[in-house]
Amino acid sequence: MQDVSIHPSAIVDEGAQIGPGSRVWHFVHVCAGARIGAGVSLGQNVFVGNRVRIGDRCKIQNNVSVYDNVTLEEGVFCGPSMVFTNVYNPRALIERKNEYRDTLVKRGATLGANCTVVCGVTIGEHAFVAAGTVVNRDVPAYALMVGVPARQLGWMSEFGERLPLPVEGAAEATCEHTGARYALRGNTLEKLRS
Repeated sequence: MQDVSIHPSAIVDEGAQIGPGSRVWHFVHVCAGARIGAGVSLGQNVFVGNRVRIGDRCKIQNNVSVYDNVTLEEGVFCGPSMVFTNVYNPRALIERKNEYRDTLVKRGATLGANCTVVCGVTIGEHAFVAAGTVVNRDVPAYALMVGVPARQLGWMSEFGERLPLPVEGAAEATCEHTGARYALRGNTLEKLRS
C-alpha cells in the first residue's frame, strides 16, 4: 500500500485496499474485503468489516466499528464512539448474517459522537446527525437531526453551519461563511448554483 501510514499495532488483513495518503492509527483492524479510499483517517481502535466501502477523505474517529454492508461516500465524518449496526433484530442464539441491511451515508455527512445509526437507512448528502442521536429512518440531504429517536430540527450548510430556515416550507438562505445560497421547497433543501 503505497503512501499509507499504518501504525505497528494496527492489523490490516491481506487483500484490504487502502488508498494513498490514508492514515491507520493504533489498534485498528481492517478486514481483507474492505475498500478504503485516499486520504482517509482511521482513528484509534477502529474496526472496518469485509463488506465495507469508505470513500476518499473520510474521517473515522476513535472507537468506531464500521460493520459489513455499510458504505460511506466521500468526506463522511464519523465522530468518536458512534455506532453502526447491520442486523435489525439481533439475537446471540440465532444466526442472521444473511439478513444484513445496507446502510448508505452520502457525501459530506457528519455523524456526531456517540450517535447510533440503525441499519437499513440512507443518510443524505451533507446531513448533520447530532451527538447522541439515534437514527432509525432515512435522513434528507442537509438535514440537522437530533434526539432519540432522531427528529429533524433544521438544515445545515455544506460548511457545517445551521441555516436560518424552517423545517419545511418555501424559503431561501445564504451561508454566512461561504456565500452559498440554498432553497427550501417543501421538505427538500438544495444548494443553488451561482
